[in-house]
Amino acid sequence: MDFISHNDRKLAYEKIDGKGPTVVFFAGFMSDMEGSKALALDSFCRSRGQAYLRFDYSGHGKSSGEFTDGTIGAWKADALAVINQVTTGDLILVGSSMGGWIGLLCAIELKARIRGFVGLAAAPDFTKELCWDQYSDEIKEVLKRDGVYYEACDYGDDPYAMTMTLLVEGNDHLIMDGKIDLDCPVRLIQGMKDTDVPPVTAQRISERLKSDDVVITYVKNGDHRLSTDSDLKRLCQVVKELSGVLT
Repeated sequence: MDFISHNDRKLAYEKIDGKGPTVVFFAGFMSDMEGSKALALDSFCRSRGQAYLRFDYSGHGKSSGEFTDGTIGAWKADALAVINQVTTGDLILVGSSMGGWIGLLCAIELKARIRGFVGLAAAPDFTKELCWDQYSDEIKEVLKRDGVYYEACDYGDDPYAMTMTLLVEGNDHLIMDGKIDLDCPVRLIQGMKDTDVPPVTAQRISERLKSDDVVITYVKNGDHRLSTDSDLKRLCQVVKELSGVLT
């Protein structure tokens, strides 16, 4: 494991040197680079000699900082800092859940380098559409009073700490209200039994993308994690197809 310095914080990352395009994995909310999808791509890229980067946003995993200080803009800046400091050449970005949003934001900024984008239960604009807009008046009052609301999490013992700062700052990065200026090949994988991100989200993303080369794969029994053996095999196959001939 290595670290870069960015905004007085240490950002942890693991990089495999190899042929391009470099695959970059963006983890989800309160997740990190040790998750099953990140590790599956690690093994896959190692086996074929392909360059690969996985990392932790500030306040996640092995990176420094407090999670509750994080915002979409800060985590996007973290991602761009790691990518720009430790990679060169063409990229394939792979984003899971919140990582799909941050990955799209980064892809727009790095357009000239992007060979392809893969979204796994991608959740752009989730701070507004899936959080604030869905919260009851009681929850909104807690946020206004305390600055944080602890939301039950199905994926671990710790609740999600949703801060008012995160929710408000997220509005500066909304992309589902207009055209998504990305014209590379895009592959969206979405579980039909996802209880966190509505399956229709993949179709909505597709409609907003500038690219005409967009393919959505709906997984009949897939949940939000998309981490079964068949899910991971599907992910690696999609990355292989987008990579084409390694250089």
